[in-house]
Amino acid sequence: MERGQIEARVRALGEWFHNLDLGGVATAPDHFLGDYPRAVWESIQGSVPADLRGKTVLDVGCNAGFFSLEMKKRGAARVVGVDHDERYLAQARLAAEVSGLDVEFENRSVYDLARLGGRFDVVLFMGVLYHLRHPLLALDLLHAHAVGELLVFQSMIRGSQGRIPVAEDYRFEEREVFDHPAWPKLHFIERAYCGDGTNWWIPNRACVEAMLRSAGFDPQPIAGTEVYVCGRLPRDPAESGAVYPARE
Repeated sequence: MERGQIEARVRALGEWFHNLDLGGVATAPDHFLGDYPRAVWESIQGSVPADLRGKTVLDVGCNAGFFSLEMKKRGAARVVGVDHDERYLAQARLAAEVSGLDVEFENRSVYDLARLGGRFDVVLFMGVLYHLRHPLLALDLLHAHAVGELLVFQSMIRGSQGRIPVAEDYRFEEREVFDHPAWPKLHFIERAYCGDGTNWWIPNRACVEAMLRSAGFDPQPIAGTEVYVCGRLPRDPAESGAVYPARE
C-alpha cells in the first residue's frame, strides 16, 4: 500500500487514540499524552515475556491495536483483540493490514469473555478498568474465563500512591481508617473526567492492588508506571464473598 493510500485510509477512520506508525504515517501525532501508547510500551516491554512463541494472547479493550501488534511481533501463535467500538476495530484492522501481521479483532464486551471459548496464556487489560460501571465484576470474569497464566494490567490512578497495612477485620465502631489517604478507594465520576463521560471509577494505587488480589491475581507493579504484571492465583471470587455466580 502506497503512503498516499495509507494517509487517506487513516483520515477516513477519523480521530485515533493510538499513535501508530503505519508505513511512515503517524495516526495521532498531536496526542495530548505524547507518543502514546509507545511511551508506555517502552517503559514496560522489559517486564513482558519477550518470547511468546506458542502462546495465545488476548488484548481486552484493544483500541487501534498497538499492544496486539506488539504481542504478535513477539511471536505469539494467536492474538485476539477485542473492543466494543467498531471505529477502533476498523483502525486496528487497518494497522494489522499495513503491518502485515495476522491478528484477529472482534467486537466484544469484557463482560462477554466466556464466549471466547477458552483461556489465553497472556491477557492484556490496559486502560479499561476506569471506563467500566462494574469494574470488579470485569476482573472476576477475567480470572474465571480468560487469564491462563499472566495478566498485564493498567489503570489510570488518582489520589494517594501510598499503601497502609490493612487488618483482616475491623470493629463496627471503627471509622477513622476510612479517612486515611492510602485506604483503598475508588473515586466515582458521576458526569465526566477529562471531557470523557465513559470515565466512571478511578482508583488510588492501594485500591488497584486490593481489587486485583480480591479477583485472584498477584499484582507486581512495574516501577514508575501504572502497570502491573499479575500471575493468576487459584482463587474463586466467591471465596471473597462475591454474591453473583461468576462462572455464569
